[in-house]
Amino acid sequence: MIVRFLGTGTSTGVPQIGCNCRVCRSSDEKDKRLRSSVRIEVDGKVFLIDCTPDFRQQMMPLPFTKIDGVLFTHEHYDHVGGIDDLRPFSRFGSIELYMEQRVEEALYQRMPYCFAEHKYEGVPDLKIHRIDDTLSPFYIGDTPIIPLRALHYHLPILGFRIHNFAYLTDVKSIPDEEFSKLKELEVLVVSALRKQEHVSHQNLAQAIRVAERVGAKHTFFTHISHDMGLHAEVETELPSFASLAYDGLELEILDAYSTNLDTGKKTSGKM
Repeated sequence: MIVRFLGTGTSTGVPQIGCNCRVCRSSDEKDKRLRSSVRIEVDGKVFLIDCTPDFRQQMMPLPFTKIDGVLFTHEHYDHVGGIDDLRPFSRFGSIELYMEQRVEEALYQRMPYCFAEHKYEGVPDLKIHRIDDTLSPFYIGDTPIIPLRALHYHLPILGFRIHNFAYLTDVKSIPDEEFSKLKELEVLVVSALRKQEHVSHQNLAQAIRVAERVGAKHTFFTHISHDMGLHAEVETELPSFASLAYDGLELEILDAYSTNLDTGKKTSGKM
């Protein structure tokens, strides 16, 4: 499995418009964060988790290939705002979207032209698959997908487990019963907005505690704001089992270990 971080930023991205803080002025590419999403290649398929307003920019450097499924965590704009830009991928056939009913209803309201019975030319060809309230595992092709429940303040949202990889963003809390679905992971990706407390997002300390409880071989933090601090400085403060993700980071996740394709280092140690 190859996981590419298309974006690792919060809803405003980094740099943030109108901000002159040292993170937003940083020349380090790892301090430049588009909205959070990942691209996953596994079992001969390509999946996305979320489709952000930056989707076009995120996909331009990558091979133009079929997208076999898009998994949606929730309906906030920074996670669905790129759906219209899926239209070129309709050349490969209908694009399969997986989401909860509430997200489906929100999309019908926001972009009805994408789901009309009679669509005009050029509209993306989308097919929605509803994830039921029981969060039953399902398959895309031969790949098992395990939905995970989390809370974004009071809003129920989804994370996903695919083989020995799990992704949870915009998390404020995870119900205790969901941790049984997170055993024996090679890689956990979980959100960590900043160091200070926030009403609807985990801060860094809370995300580290989740990482410790899950016990994945390595944890990467995503959905990061400019308030987190400089990437290079925060990296030195993290435990050996955790790293900040950054845009363009690629991981190869094998049965026994995971490798950062940029460095070749295994996640048994610090990346």
